[in-house]
Formats: sequence, structure tokens, C-alpha cells
Amino acid sequence: MTDPQIERKLIEIMRIISESDRPIGARAIADELHNRGYNLGERAVRYHLRILDERGFTHKHGYNGRTITSRGAEELEEALIGDRLDFVITHIEDLIYKVDYNPETGKGNVIVNISYVDKNDFDDAIDIIEKASKVSISPKIALFDEDSPLIHVPAGKVGIATVCSITFDGVLLRNRIPVKPAFGGILEMNDWKPDRFSDLISYSGTSIDPIKIFLIRQPTSVLDVLEKGSGRILANMRTIPVSAAERAQGVLESLAKSEVGGMFEIGGENGNVYGAPVDTDMSGVVVAVGVNSIAAVGEAGIPVNTDPVSTIMKYEDLFLP
Repeated sequence: MTDPQIERKLIEIMRIISESDRPIGARAIADELHNRGYNLGERAVRYHLRILDERGFTHKHGYNGRTITSRGAEELEEALIGDRLDFVITHIEDLIYKVDYNPETGKGNVIVNISYVDKNDFDDAIDIIEKASKVSISPKIALFDEDSPLIHVPAGKVGIATVCSITFDGVLLRNRIPVKPAFGGILEMNDWKPDRFSDLISYSGTSIDPIKIFLIRQPTSVLDVLEKGSGRILANMRTIPVSAAERAQGVLESLAKSEVGGMFEIGGENGNVYGAPVDTDMSGVVVAVGVNSIAAVGEAGIPVNTDPVSTIMKYEDLFLP
């Protein structure tokens, strides 16, 4: 088996070759590798290129350089999927560490989702978001125009920030409670009470945020929940040590008093919470997600695009619509 460090360099060389619109030589590859933080000389690059040629991943065009083959493109795509699997959970963990929201003062950094709607649909979308706040994390939002210096907003759109439920993980961590995002899923509701998860995706096993996947599939019925108390909403689960469950309950109750709520259950003594598996000696914390209000907008037929777990904002900069 090839050394993992060599494999990483081979993948990066393939990536450089695939990004070129013409055959590229060893010297140019070595220069670009240097720009990307790899200390690999031209001679070493030639050695790696011979390995790629032998595997059929690259094709040599005489002195002009190499291009990637169809087999190499397939191999690169699989490698990039592996990178993206790491990226999703790494990105989430990075934002979790930046949360410093204090429920007693109502101030500090929270994680937000960013959604985009057409300006012509904005008024209708805001009406729905306001009504759906009871199945979301917080009733507060922030708005961004096309000229916003904070985030890129496409022409003709309005950006809408909603509080993300991963904020809970950050608050738990700041209270010295180890926490790990576990699943995102569809939670069945009956008579305003959670029943069971009908679908789950692990945060550590997908190259796309699980909540974004469900938003694209549109399997929710948030509007039915708002009208009848029964239907399907988005929720996620994180795990904490059983020994920290009582303390976590107090922390999450203080969050709810500060308008950051949506927590359903802390448990898992029987091995699951609402059907979501929980490891031995761990408790699962199930929370409704902040984009349930956005899911309701989509259910109403209003086109909306969302980037869950997008960035950090000061909670005091958000407001009631």
C-alpha cells in the first residue's frame, strides 16, 4: 500500500492537472504545489507523475505535459468526496468553537443559517417565517441586501439569517459539556408532540449538510404542524455524556428563557431517542432546527435557497420581523 502522504500528494497533483485547460508540465505543477503549501521539487513531481501514468490516471503528451484521463477523473472525484466528508463536520466544529452566546445577557455569537428569496416574494416569506417561529430556534432574524458587506447576496435576492440549532452545541461546550453533532432528520409530530424520526442522516457520513439534503428533498409538512399540530419537521440530535445530562438540561432551559429554544428531549437510556440511536453511556439531545420556518416558505411554493450552518453573528444584531 502506498504511503498516505504520497497518496495525498498524488491527489493534489491530479487536482492541479484537472484544473488546467491544456497539458501541464512538471515544472508548472511544482510551482503550483508550492503555492498550495507542498514543498515538492520538479524532480519529485516527475516521480509522482510516473506513478499516475502507471495507474492510468494521467496521459503524457510528449514534452507538453500531462492531462487527466477519464479513469483519473473518477478517482479524483472519489477522493474529493472523502475530503468533503471531512469538511462538513470540520466546518461545523469550527463554528461551534466560535459560539459565545450568553443566555443570561442575550448577547454573543450564535450560528446562523442564510437563506435567499426573490425580492418580489420577500413580504410573503417574512409572514410565513414569523408564523413558523414556534417550530424554530428563535423568532429573531437578520436581513441582507445585495450591497451587504457581510455576505454575498445574488442580484434580485434578499438574504435572511435564522438562528441555527448547532448554536446549542456551542453553548453546551462553553459550559464544559462535551458535545458531538450526530444526526439530522425528519421528526414526526403528533398533537404538537414529537413522535419519532422517520429519516436520519449522520453528520459524519455525508458530503452535504444533512439538513440541506432534506430541504432539497422537501419531505417536511411544517405548515400542517402549524395548522393541525401534526406533520413532519426538521430536527437534529447531538450526543453528550450521560453524566452531563442533568447539567445540560439546566443550560438548555436557560437558553429557552432567552428566546433560543426548540429543545425536545434529553435521553437515550433505552438506546435511542425518538428512534435515533444513542451509544452506551451517552445521552441524545434532540432539537428542532432553525430552518423549519424556511422549510415552511418552500412548502408555500416560494422559491428559496438555504445554506445551513452558514456563519457566525451577534445575537443582539438580530431582530423580530
